[in-house]
Parts: sequence; C-alpha cells; structure tokens
Amino acid sequence: MIVELRQYTLHPGTRDVLIELFDREFVESQEAVGMQVFGQFRDLEDPDRFVWLRGFRDMPTRARALEAFYGGPVWKRHLDAANATMIDSDNVLLLRPARPWSGFSVENDERPPPGSPEVSGGLVVAAIWHLDATAGTEFLDFFESAVDPALKDAGASILGYFVTETSPNNFPALPVREDENVFVCISGFSDQAAYELHVAALARSDVANALTPRLRDRPEVLKLAPTSRSKLRA
Repeated sequence: MIVELRQYTLHPGTRDVLIELFDREFVESQEAVGMQVFGQFRDLEDPDRFVWLRGFRDMPTRARALEAFYGGPVWKRHLDAANATMIDSDNVLLLRPARPWSGFSVENDERPPPGSPEVSGGLVVAAIWHLDATAGTEFLDFFESAVDPALKDAGASILGYFVTETSPNNFPALPVREDENVFVCISGFSDQAAYELHVAALARSDVANALTPRLRDRPEVLKLAPTSRSKLRA
C-alpha cells in the first residue's frame, strides 16, 4: 500500500466550500478508478488548512489511478471550483506502512453518504518525525518496543504508522515533498481533553528523552477533526 498525506493551504474562508465539494464529488469518483480515500480533515490549529489521506495498492496502480481521475470527467467538471479554494496543494508526503500490519484498517467501515450531518469523529493526530535516513529496522524496533507502549499507556489509539516511500514520484503533475525521510504515527483520541491528558502523561515518561536524539528536526504535529464522510476516525 502507498499512502499520500496531503496538506492543502486554502484561501481564507473557503475550507468548508472545498469539504462540501470534496465529500460530494471526489470520494467515490476516486475510489472508482483504484484509490482508497481514507480520511478528510479540518486542521484544528489552522482554519485555512485541509488535510486528507488516500492510498493505492502500489506505485504502478498510483500512476494509473491518478491519470484516470485527473484526466476524467469528474475532475474536469469541478477542477475550477476546487482550485479556486487553494493557495497551495504541493505539501504532500509519499508514504508506505512501516510494517505489513501497520497500515489503516478501514476496509469494513461504512462511510456516511453525501450530505450526512457533522458528528464528532474524535481527534486524529498525525505526528511527523523527521529522520536523517529512511526509518530502518532499528528505529522500528525502538518505536514498537518503547514508544508505541508509552503512547498507548498515555491514552492514544494507534491508527497506523508509516515511513517514507522512496520510489520516485511517478505522477509529476502532482508534486510531493522530495528527499524527505519521515516516520508518521497517526493516533486517535476521543476529544481534545483526552489528547491534553495524553501529552501530560507522555511528559512524565522517559520516552521523549529517548526519542528526541533520533530526530533531525522538531516533529510536525497535525491535530485533525474528521469531516462527516471521513472513514478514518478516532
């Protein structure tokens, strides 16, 4: 599985316009050509950022699916309306599950139909850790033996964890962040209060001191509220 983590910077006041269009027109139409739309989110710390995740069986499937969708009738019909909301759509990480079992498990989840009312999907947090090199066995063993238990003990539900996919971008019309080496852990919490308790509990543990020397830069932390049609929820 190949996963794209996509962050869009939008013109002020247009995020709900894009979400309504996306959830109505761009979910089933992408899945019909071979993608999986895992989740769509409002960034709780930036009212002008829309974040979403989609997946592909492998890189060749990605190229075929993107060509089919962006060359197809649905995108051509709505591209002007979608692009009118966007300042930048190039903040994209190309990822793969760190382990065969560490991807998302949403295949059997039902997605609400278009027009469904907004209901709380909890809080989804994407922690992006920057490494000097692509995460290898040593880092993954460290995460699974030390960090993962600490996160869970502090109240997190781990939804998936991923590393950089090192294959060249095979659909250049959609740029991705090149030369990135990241480990991305995506967790769920019932609400903001549960997340704050989690952060406080982690601060009392030794895991941060063990993790920080392994990172090249400060983590990016995205606090995300699922839209009404997002499959990925806390």
